Amino acid sequence: MKKIFLATKNKGKIKEMREILSKFEDIEILSFLDNIETPEIVEDGTTFEENSQKKALGIAKFLNMYTIADDSGISVETLGGAPGIYSARYSGENATSEENLNKLFEVMKKEDNKKAKYVAVITIASPDLEYKSFRGELEGEILDQKRGTNGFGYDPIFYLKDWGKTTAEITAEEKNEISHRGKALRELKNHIEDFIK
Repeated sequence: MKKIFLATKNKGKIKEMREILSKFEDIEILSFLDNIETPEIVEDGTTFEENSQKKALGIAKFLNMYTIADDSGISVETLGGAPGIYSARYSGENATSEENLNKLFEVMKKEDNKKAKYVAVITIASPDLEYKSFRGELEGEILDQKRGTNGFGYDPIFYLKDWGKTTAEITAEEKNEISHRGKALRELKNHIEDFIK
């Protein structure tokens, strides 16, 4: 059985990735929840692609195991794409999801243009350091009130016009169908068997 390590400590991301990749019965999906130690990879790239690739390659090499890493975040049009690659540390290096959400919530109160998108880039790397990246995006708007308790991160203020709901108000199944990470993971799923030898 092939083993793949999910290189994230975000339990919400691990849950989403496991659900989408669960159809592969011949692949064992591992993460830090399985008590596997990995080095801290400094995400100092300038794009989601660079950070995702750096993390996947670094950990694949260290573990000698296929590794999936993602870099994702929220990109707000009126803020020139910010927070972008800094989404997880928007209000400081050790900021909580709640602190990041509250900062964006306050910043956006005085902005008229509420357009935003979620972006996810997922990279799979092999132990011999081959890699492939997949990008997914989800268009939305920043809401001026928090709604919903599902999801994580910026979900309570990320509004989906077609649904009339935030990404924190839809079910996990619905979110997996439409989310930026879901789109990138489905692309990965379509190519994973060609990549894993």
